[in-house]
Amino acid sequence: MAKAKKTKSKTSKAKARPQAKKKSAKEIAGPSFLFAAKITTLPIVGSNHLFPVRRIYCIGRNYAAHAREMGSDPTREPPFFFQKPTDAVQVVMPGKVVDHPYPPLTKNYHYEVELVAVLKSGGKNIPASKALSHVYGYAVGLDMTRRDLQIGMREQKKPWSLGKGFDHGAPIGPILPAAKIGHPSKGSISLSVNGEEKQKSDLSNMTWSVPEQIEKLSEAFELKAGDLIMTGTPENVGAVVPGDVIVCKIAGLPDLSIRIAKS
Repeated sequence: MAKAKKTKSKTSKAKARPQAKKKSAKEIAGPSFLFAAKITTLPIVGSNHLFPVRRIYCIGRNYAAHAREMGSDPTREPPFFFQKPTDAVQVVMPGKVVDHPYPPLTKNYHYEVELVAVLKSGGKNIPASKALSHVYGYAVGLDMTRRDLQIGMREQKKPWSLGKGFDHGAPIGPILPAAKIGHPSKGSISLSVNGEEKQKSDLSNMTWSVPEQIEKLSEAFELKAGDLIMTGTPENVGAVVPGDVIVCKIAGLPDLSIRIAKS
């Protein structure tokens, strides 16, 4: 009787496939940051949310009397803007006098109280008629300035970065949403040093209004949520020294107070 031939199964003939290398958790997660970067934020009045800051735009000489004291023609020439570093923000809460370090390299350190407009959205070529729909709220701010360095750079026809863009150079209070305060176009703006009033004007004295500033800025930059606009300072800017206490007030907004401290 013939013996039945044994047949090898296809499974035994198939070569074992190499197992795919398992990816590590790091490979699955993708690229990671080399180090932790601090996000600059501002508190919001009546909210647990924080407002992340993207950019800080500043307008120069936006009150006629201030333009004159800086040696400029106060007529309605096109506005000009500069920027401060985002991390120049120093948060100043109401009801507190916060120490503000006197910066290096200057012997003529100036205060400039300003209304800060805070954007919740943005775009390009925003018309003034639609600009306020992009504003989330407002805050009191200080555009602190190393005036001697600013003037030195100006005379050399160089950028103002040394005079304007330094650590802690933008003390700002908490944001009051426009839903609560509206969009202030008039109201008192003032600053005192050691109880003596130094700056006093009205928001209505701005050469370029907040909507007009947004319109002009959006022609040059794509504005986005998180952008701040420091809208200019009135006349009578001046110098402070360690020990001086500055109090800033804008109608309808929380006050801002700092003490100039030795660095």
